[in-house]
Amino acid sequence: MDLFGHLSAYDFGEVHFKHDKASGLKAIVAVHDSRLGPALGGCRFLPYDSDEDAIIDALRLARGMTYKAALAGLPHGGGKSVLIRPKQHFDRVAMFRAFGNFIEDLRGHYITAEDSGTSLEDMEVIRTVTKHVTGVGPAHGGSGDPSPFTALGVRRGIEASVKYRMKRDSLDGIHVAVQGVGHVGYHLCKELHAQGAKISVADIDPLKAERAQREFGAVIVPLEQIFEIECDVIAPCALGSALNDTSIPRIKARIVAGAANNQLAQPRHGDDLHARGILYAPDYAINAGGLCNVAQEVIGYDAEKARDKTMKIFDTIFEISDRSEKTGTPTYRVADQLVEEKLAKISKSGVRAAAAQS
Repeated sequence: MDLFGHLSAYDFGEVHFKHDKASGLKAIVAVHDSRLGPALGGCRFLPYDSDEDAIIDALRLARGMTYKAALAGLPHGGGKSVLIRPKQHFDRVAMFRAFGNFIEDLRGHYITAEDSGTSLEDMEVIRTVTKHVTGVGPAHGGSGDPSPFTALGVRRGIEASVKYRMKRDSLDGIHVAVQGVGHVGYHLCKELHAQGAKISVADIDPLKAERAQREFGAVIVPLEQIFEIECDVIAPCALGSALNDTSIPRIKARIVAGAANNQLAQPRHGDDLHARGILYAPDYAINAGGLCNVAQEVIGYDAEKARDKTMKIFDTIFEISDRSEKTGTPTYRVADQLVEEKLAKISKSGVRAAAAQS
């Protein structure tokens, strides 16, 4: 693969690799940008079809974390780690301990957290060999599962989108179709139900969909039909690239606002949504609640501060929506512009500081 070509395409950065023969660990740590502070981002553990797929996933996700942290006003850069899940039997504890040693070798340049395929228990194993990990249990000064905070932020982003596009001050009676009701999707349904929203759900696991139906009165929709039902909001909460050439023409909702990372299969799909008059809440702007939460662990966990930071996602999404309409610019481009403006200021101030010291 053209590794440096991929690094250039995603405006990188640096990539670290680790292969531990004893445990079977094959790990990639991508650090996209650290101008705002040490890179912070989750650890993904999935059975990738190829090493190239794993590397590209790490690059895309790490870049998203830079933008997410900057837009949320956090003192962190963007990073992500990807562990390639072995097809054969393996010792999970040994593997994550080896990964923790890898993180320790980076000396705080990258701080890890829970992500797809990993759990609080995995973070606890990592913590036995390094302090550069978040998402550990409260007994160890952590906050546990960040999913409820991610869901809270997405709910706030949906409220902002509904207020801007539909001129509604509440979600009472608003119909939200949730694609994927795993950790975050489940908690999002809980948030929406508490606000009086009408909920439809679809998931590859029927038991998860049935749980949402049982607890929140959700209507179960076949997975292949979730993007074409009549509703106010589509909330993609599964894996990335859900917004693509196939799904976008089928959308009947006025708003797309969900928790999944990398929802646009390609940037041009953000242009397609804009051209169709669909208000898109950029994924890294709306799903930053979990990051706001775990970032607090780095400086000493304070649940109220984490919640306050997460609640401000409403203001971020509303500002993006307003600037998009006033300039005729797709929302994903507006969000990128806001981040790039912030990073440019940091770079300029860093140049000035270096000049002053010389």
